[in-house]
Amino acid sequence: MITGTGRDNARWVRPLGSAAAADFAVSITAHDGWQHTMLRVAELIPGTVVAHEAGEEETVVVPLSGSVRVEVVDADGDTHDVTLPGRPDVFAGPTDVAYAPRGSRIRLTALDGPARVALAGAPAHKTAEPKPFRHITAAEVPVELRGAGVASREVRGFGLPDVLDADSILVCEVITPAGNWSSWPPHKHDIETESETPLEEIYYFECRATDDRGTRPVGYQRVYGSPEHHADRPIDVVAEVRTGDVVLVPHGWHGPSMAAPNADLYYLNVMAGPGPVRAWRICDDPAHAWVRDSWPQLPVDPRLPFPGGASS
Repeated sequence: MITGTGRDNARWVRPLGSAAAADFAVSITAHDGWQHTMLRVAELIPGTVVAHEAGEEETVVVPLSGSVRVEVVDADGDTHDVTLPGRPDVFAGPTDVAYAPRGSRIRLTALDGPARVALAGAPAHKTAEPKPFRHITAAEVPVELRGAGVASREVRGFGLPDVLDADSILVCEVITPAGNWSSWPPHKHDIETESETPLEEIYYFECRATDDRGTRPVGYQRVYGSPEHHADRPIDVVAEVRTGDVVLVPHGWHGPSMAAPNADLYYLNVMAGPGPVRAWRICDDPAHAWVRDSWPQLPVDPRLPFPGGASS
């Protein structure tokens, strides 16, 4: 189901500027109906410091553009001071990231020019003790080419269980080349079963034009209710998204994430939930699950991985 009215956009879509707070251009925190995932995006200029008291949240620090110094004082009073070289922009390849456990005090400082930095957070209550601080280098970030044909996309899994030992949070970023669809087939993760884990999800978007006409690049995101929950947990989101916009997914099928023909699409995914196991288990919408069966007969988009394509 792709079509919809978008009647729930006002509740679950946060255009850039609508969710700013204090030092953060984007600030998604706990509120009515939202409790397991947080996102803050800071726009840094050299010579200024942005501080964050994490409290009960664990945090993954992700440079979106520019380089940043990250100072973390953890709950035991130990200090960690790392430089994340970052990248010119999110389309330039993977980046170093830092993991700060619950109880941390975090300070961010831009290096060598302006920087944009995401703080992905989640309440961390699954383990008795906080997880250790971690610096994950860009070379350690696994890059997966997922899907095929016009469903080809690149997934950078720096905050998934195989890479990061965290309490609850799951974080990754996805690059969708211009004209392609990702989060496809639509899927969900909103109940506890052998094949699903209940997870809230944040999509933070950035777009990059592939032409020189001066048009403002755009993408699209769909979220809709699943049959078993549509009556008591309906959702209908059809969102046009640009750089800095956020779509919240509390439940239901989500996808596709559509890149316009003249714009590459990036999104940062932040997931966490109340279940006992930290895992990303999903169920495809049965109406579109057949799409996966077509992939072995199709080539992966040669533009992947970014930058430069598969031959780089």
